Amino acid sequence: MGLTPISGRQGKMEFETITIDQQDAVWLLTLDRQDRLNAMNQKMLSEIETACDVIEADSSCRVVILTGAGKAFTPGFDLQDQATKTPNGIEEWRPVLQRDFDSVIRFWNLTKPTIAAVNGPALAGGCELAMSCDITIAGASATFGEPEVKFGAGIVVMLLPWIVGPKKAKEIAFLGKDQLSAQEACNLGMVNQVVPDNEVLSIAMEMAHAIAVVDPMVMRRTKQQINETMEIAGMARALERSLEIDLELEGEGSVDKQAFLEELREGGLRGALVWRDRRFGK
Repeated sequence: MGLTPISGRQGKMEFETITIDQQDAVWLLTLDRQDRLNAMNQKMLSEIETACDVIEADSSCRVVILTGAGKAFTPGFDLQDQATKTPNGIEEWRPVLQRDFDSVIRFWNLTKPTIAAVNGPALAGGCELAMSCDITIAGASATFGEPEVKFGAGIVVMLLPWIVGPKKAKEIAFLGKDQLSAQEACNLGMVNQVVPDNEVLSIAMEMAHAIAVVDPMVMRRTKQQINETMEIAGMARALERSLEIDLELEGEGSVDKQAFLEELREGGLRGALVWRDRRFGK
């Protein structure tokens, strides 16, 4: 594909959990914790923020593609991290959830166009990350969902009702749906195009290069126009309030979340998911 690694170039960046490559004016940011299916831990979130700072400042970058290494986009925030060191109370949760929120919504707020190339599962925070990008291309076998209620958690970045409408958002969130097919997600407006699995990145790259030829000032202002339409409708304030509600939820501590984390500590993630699914009749 003719990609040039950027990580470490000219002393810019050294990363452990992500990689960044360049093809002309298109930069490819890849989530790369394949042993955890690219689950986002605090280290990855910090590196995403650093990478976005560089992307924003570097004029050679005109379009960003976000994807996952291996078999998954990302299943969301790393619950194993929480099981190892669970925050206690609102004040301990506040910086954790704020970083979660900031890292995801950053792709919406970047002045440069962002494209999610979704391969495999994009769940919970991963689903929100895909929706936060300006355009989402999904492989035919990709899956989407917001399963948070099934393990006693809240949704950190409540983009869902702004993308699919409140009725469908409630159905997905209340039932903790986590197996929406790429085509279902496309029908709901969460995904722009569904393509063969082996063409996800190439089609995203083709689209990115088509966008990159446009005057970057024009593209920046066009994205600003669309985003500010949503701002005027109240999206930013709604997301802030939603984050506060999620903070209250985590700070109070759901009995379901406590039980899930205990299962996670004792039986690992696989055992915790079996316990969760058994409760919901799977």
